[in-house]
Amino acid sequence: MSQAVLNAVSSIGPLHLITDRGLKHTFGTQLKLLNLLFVVIAGAPFIAAGYRAMQGSGIDPGLNVNLSDAVVAYYLKGGFQMDSSQFESLILTRDNFMLSVLNADGLVAQLFIALFFTGLLIGFTRLGLAVRSLSNILGANYAWRHIGRIKIRLSDRTLVPFSTRGIRNYYVVIPSHMLGDAAELKVAIAHELQHIRQGDLEWEIALEAIKPLFLLNPAYHIWKREVEHLRELSCDRHVLLRGRIDVRSYCETLLSVSQKTLRDDRDFVLAVPKVSLLTADRVSLFGPKQSFLRDRIVSALDPRRTRFQSLVFLVISAPLLAAALFITVAIQSPGDWSHDRLMLSTVVNLDRLDEINRISTFGGLRQ
Repeated sequence: MSQAVLNAVSSIGPLHLITDRGLKHTFGTQLKLLNLLFVVIAGAPFIAAGYRAMQGSGIDPGLNVNLSDAVVAYYLKGGFQMDSSQFESLILTRDNFMLSVLNADGLVAQLFIALFFTGLLIGFTRLGLAVRSLSNILGANYAWRHIGRIKIRLSDRTLVPFSTRGIRNYYVVIPSHMLGDAAELKVAIAHELQHIRQGDLEWEIALEAIKPLFLLNPAYHIWKREVEHLRELSCDRHVLLRGRIDVRSYCETLLSVSQKTLRDDRDFVLAVPKVSLLTADRVSLFGPKQSFLRDRIVSALDPRRTRFQSLVFLVISAPLLAAALFITVAIQSPGDWSHDRLMLSTVVNLDRLDEINRISTFGGLRQ
């Protein structure tokens, strides 16, 4: 479901408006829109249940935005030619598959269940190891400064600045070697504090917590990667717009940290949930991809600013949210048998009866 909603919504106007109409540098706005879509998709079952409750209570009972019902109605009106039994089987494919999975009926359903629980086990195991690795890094560092609930610590075990949070406090971890370079130290702290201001840590924790549920879903991983990229570009832009750090120092710090992290640091790579100054480029299955570090430096060097981002978000989010809600409701399985579905069932039964009579008559003639 989530992949269908994501593909459908991303192909409509509002998202293309951002990238194709001179608004591609509104990274914060794009990030907010992705987060908004994530909330809609995560709440899709509740949205569908609320819609069915409205229908059942008599509010617009004649309004039907279900996609499968619309296709059935189009078929009954002669919109396209297809054997009625084959069409009914096609329409009920998803419902039959879900019923098979719930009952563990058939090899395909059993294989699907096995893959899901295997992915769940691997995902939660990796998450547990990651949290343990992060805890080990935090336990081996040294308190340096604190700003209210934000604890700034020094670490000899990591080469990349990062931030994370506990139940109450936030933690910004700085490599000890950065104390010898005031410019790098300033950039690292400013970057991580901006992540905290943006609420990126809360989103990262939420995405990592549900990751085991979607370990085998490529749409989720594509989504999360896009969120991570927009998050870093937005953070870079906000830090530089404050004017306290010049672009040259910022880019030099990114390059310096990148050079120092060529050495493998398995514990750091594994540790989540955290938001770091720099992340390694992932290997793509579709061939080599442009370095994200290069994208960040090019973005930092681009002086263009987009004004009225809050207004842009409101203008774009309204139709985007409406489209997402519509698609979420439209792709749900119908809650009850509609008039058109009853008609389709009648047509199928009549065709089957006609086929039985034809076979019986043909058999009688042969005898």
